[in-house]
Amino acid sequence: MNCVLTALWFLGVALVTTAPAFADQSKPVVTPHVQVTLASDVEAVDPGKPFHLGLHFKLTKGWHIYWINPGAAGEPPELDLTLPQGAKASAVAWPAPLRLREGLVMTYSYLNEVLLPVTVTNSKRLSSFQVTAKAHWLVCANICVPEQGTFYLDLPMGNATPSAEAPLFAAAAARSPKPSPYDARVSPGAILSVRGKKLSPQSVQDAWFLPAAWGEIDDLAAQKFSIASGELKLALKPGETFDPRAMLSGVLVIKAPNGGESFFTIDAKPENGAVPSVAAAARPAAIQQSATTAAPSKGQGKATSGRVISDGAGVLWILGFAFLGGLILNLMPCVFPILAMKAVTFANVSRQAHRVVRAHAASYVLGVLVAFAGVAGLFLALRATGLSAGWGFQFQSPVLVTMMAWLLLAIGFNLSGVFEIGGRFIEAGDGLTRLHGGAGSFFTGLLAVLVATPCTAPFMGAAIAAAVTAPPALAFLIFLTMGLGLAAPYGLLALAPGAAHFLPKPGAWMVILKQVLAFPMYGAAVWLAWVLSLQAGAEGVLLALTGAVLVAFAAWLLGTTQGREGRANLFGKVLAAVAVVCALVLLRGVSAVPSGVAIIAASADALPYSPERLAALRAEGRPVFVDMTAAWCVTCLINERVTLASATVRQAFAAHNVVYVKGDWTRADPAITRFLRAHGRDGVPLYVYFPVRGEPVVLPQILTTDIVVSELNHTNS
Repeated sequence: MNCVLTALWFLGVALVTTAPAFADQSKPVVTPHVQVTLASDVEAVDPGKPFHLGLHFKLTKGWHIYWINPGAAGEPPELDLTLPQGAKASAVAWPAPLRLREGLVMTYSYLNEVLLPVTVTNSKRLSSFQVTAKAHWLVCANICVPEQGTFYLDLPMGNATPSAEAPLFAAAAARSPKPSPYDARVSPGAILSVRGKKLSPQSVQDAWFLPAAWGEIDDLAAQKFSIASGELKLALKPGETFDPRAMLSGVLVIKAPNGGESFFTIDAKPENGAVPSVAAAARPAAIQQSATTAAPSKGQGKATSGRVISDGAGVLWILGFAFLGGLILNLMPCVFPILAMKAVTFANVSRQAHRVVRAHAASYVLGVLVAFAGVAGLFLALRATGLSAGWGFQFQSPVLVTMMAWLLLAIGFNLSGVFEIGGRFIEAGDGLTRLHGGAGSFFTGLLAVLVATPCTAPFMGAAIAAAVTAPPALAFLIFLTMGLGLAAPYGLLALAPGAAHFLPKPGAWMVILKQVLAFPMYGAAVWLAWVLSLQAGAEGVLLALTGAVLVAFAAWLLGTTQGREGRANLFGKVLAAVAVVCALVLLRGVSAVPSGVAIIAASADALPYSPERLAALRAEGRPVFVDMTAAWCVTCLINERVTLASATVRQAFAAHNVVYVKGDWTRADPAITRFLRAHGRDGVPLYVYFPVRGEPVVLPQILTTDIVVSELNHTNS
């Protein structure tokens, strides 16, 4: 099957570095498959006048790269520009691609030669305009090879006369889609209707549609074309993610009788006038992504959408889902370790004054909201750069997994009594006690959010999917509402502090409980070490465990020197700090560990997910059960052990001839990210059943054998 990502040519081409020199075209990166340069359409930069830069590909015969929507397989090129301070670059103006059939799938690709341009603005007069560009691309024929390169341009300042490469930009502009002057509608049966005075059988020979997002139409199906009375119709075949209530976005290509082609961006409104659904709101629709800054991050090739539920009722539904998702998140296995700290805090405040109870509750709620605000800010920042990020995406980083394991280990040592946090301050008076307690509750809230991110609760999927495409203000509100849901049970004490009196009275049992509750922390640290083993292999685990020994040594030093005065106390703190710094140095080694280790091994009766495999199985008429999982997702692992691995479910799979396909999102996988987004989710777990006939069915995130077996029996009856 084409486009199976293969680590050939040393897993791509090594970064190429060349010294900058005045030229309107960089030195090329040359591989057996393609020659790539960074080009300018001007010989010199005139301050205040926009100009264009572009990544120019000359492809070897038979090889191709991909459009922003690659289709059922592939990845678009990514461009990361570093410009002088104050200069800005627009999004890539993607030329219209060709439809290229590869085996059993259709892709949208570029052959032979293509230029991907961006518009650059600069208002400052500089000694010269220096540009550094880092690019990544996937080039495919019978196999696919990921490649990369670094390019330099040093343009003089002066009159912006056209360069020798200017015709390349003119050719790209000729194939760049223009805003459509036509009214476009899409019927529930996926018939695309375009109306305009200039549309007639004499002016239009043929037409076809290129979708902005994979899955909205069946790319392989023929697009039956007809035109009459100023109305052009294309009979499309609905795809897996087609929603008759949502806009259908993409590029309309119109071919004239003389062979000339025109390209228009369209957003076809649903004919029934329905409000777009939550799932529909999560699908990318823009052909061009949001504008980049002077030094954007990688991910230029990925689209974002401006479509979202904007009516009042739709917003309330999304916020309701967000609150319920956050509330149910308290019951998810990922949050169990944090319940230990909550239990100790509850017991401590149960007989204190109402104002103290309120302070603890309010501090915890504030910590949760601050953490969710931080997650929302990072989420929006990544979205603005074009990067694809989902709920729990940070656990795809082995560095963060290692640090989380160390943090939980240190908390466990504290609960076990190895050292005390702020012990001296606790004795300093009632006021400082409350201050310390409030701070502790605040940081408990922060940690609760961080540890909760590997889990996705019911209702969260729709809310996060909507946040992906919502305006920034609404996306931020969605995350804060989710935080309110998570904080609600404890936050109720701020409204009814008297409820704390129903808790058990403080006593000696609290010390034992505190020590017992350290063990969930140790267990969570062990689980994260296992996750790291799947991400970074034995070498990564060795470095992480070495760091854990240093963290333990630092905790022991703090514990043995606490309460001592003078040099002993200072020496203990300094030596503990040195141990922690040495542990942090080891993180560089963890991040440098090659990622070519095995992740979650597919079961004996499970196949690893790829878009090509799913398409091939469906083309064969086989029912398919897709399980999207990750090693850091505890809910996923419990569902797999308790439900999917049960004899009842496996017998049902065999009885209905169901193929079990598993996708592993432990490390970032763009194909799995696209699949999640296509089904209205932004995190794992995700379970989708594809019957032989009918639409795919998204199953609940908490699975039982009855749910799975009932769905199989219902769709196959």
